[in-house]
Amino acid sequence: MKDEIHLNRWVDQLLPPVNSRGLVLLTGARQTGKTTSAKACYASLPYYNLDAIEYRDQLSDVSSFSWARTVGAAVLDEVQKEPALLDKLKFAYDAGEIDFSALLGSAQILLLKNVRESLAGRVFVFEIFPLMLSELCAGEGPLEMALIERLLGTERVDEVLANEVPVLLGPTGEEVARNEQYMLKWGGMPGLLALDETRRSQWLRSYELTYLERDLGDLARLDDLKPFRRFQKLAALRSGQLLSFSELARDAGMAVETARRYMEYLRLSYQAFLVPPFSRNLTSQVVKTPKVFWGDCGLLRSLAGLTPDAPVDGHFFETYVAGELNKLLRTRQLNTQLFYYRTRSGLEVDFLLQTSRGVLALEVKNREKVSVADTHAMLRIASALGDEWLGGLVVYCGNRIEPLGNGFWAVPSSRLFI
Repeated sequence: MKDEIHLNRWVDQLLPPVNSRGLVLLTGARQTGKTTSAKACYASLPYYNLDAIEYRDQLSDVSSFSWARTVGAAVLDEVQKEPALLDKLKFAYDAGEIDFSALLGSAQILLLKNVRESLAGRVFVFEIFPLMLSELCAGEGPLEMALIERLLGTERVDEVLANEVPVLLGPTGEEVARNEQYMLKWGGMPGLLALDETRRSQWLRSYELTYLERDLGDLARLDDLKPFRRFQKLAALRSGQLLSFSELARDAGMAVETARRYMEYLRLSYQAFLVPPFSRNLTSQVVKTPKVFWGDCGLLRSLAGLTPDAPVDGHFFETYVAGELNKLLRTRQLNTQLFYYRTRSGLEVDFLLQTSRGVLALEVKNREKVSVADTHAMLRIASALGDEWLGGLVVYCGNRIEPLGNGFWAVPSSRLFI
């Protein structure tokens, strides 16, 4: 078996060429493919991994005045290890001595004070996440725009869906279904593809320790990791649910402010993300608490103590859908905001996608069959939004795209993300 399997990634198509002027920042969780993408796109540039203390020492000795001659345009990996280098890079760039460099880092700490102050207005930021279903299905072949992205780019949702083949037959349909089951079972970390199932489980457990020791170390100096690890597991168990800091803090045995700070660490290091509530009162007073989601299904299973074969429940399936949406919107840098909608009276729609054209609603059902009854909440939202309404989808586990009436459609999750 190959030691490593390389797939085409969407971010590779977005990264600017080496002959352009600008600084590129590629950030994301550890082991999501930052180095692979950068080396493929910028093969002509020298590569320095600042995990090596020798590189940190050598580059620290280079003066700002000789940076262009000594280092020049380059790929600097794990640049958060030596943030003082950003000032030297800025000096050479502003002086017109270099036009391009690529910076890589495993946490959004790069987007905090150092980059904002040193490279504001000079750096183009790109994010890379675990594999998307569209990337896994494409393999080494060409990437094709996912159905959800096409829907977000049009006002004719009915027309787009009516022209889709209702069911994928034969080997293609089987392969798509198999890939989605893989994503639900193992998640999208690229390093798992070349491993057998036993080694995948070991890899995921090792990732937890690596995250705690390395990425968390870049964000915070914690004398005792046990409270954070307990909080991390409790947060993972709440994926797909409303985030109550008071409840989470109580269960973790810590202060509410500590729980807020720990959640920010999880968000900054790409372990978890929050989906805010849609703030407009379309029907009645809305809930104003965000929902928390884990970024990768494989890591979620490992943290939550779920075996790879444990059945998928509603919260887990919703986490998978939220993760695919989050990865797509942020990787492709789409002008779309992701929300959920819930009122204090109990009306709920799982996701609202707000574009410049209007709002597309998604109701997620962990079932192989859905009906018109599953559209009732979206119907009330549609009435309240009026001309802003683009359409409503019931995203489910079946295999058929079919109309449900009144502009609503049942769309399999496997079809929505390819």
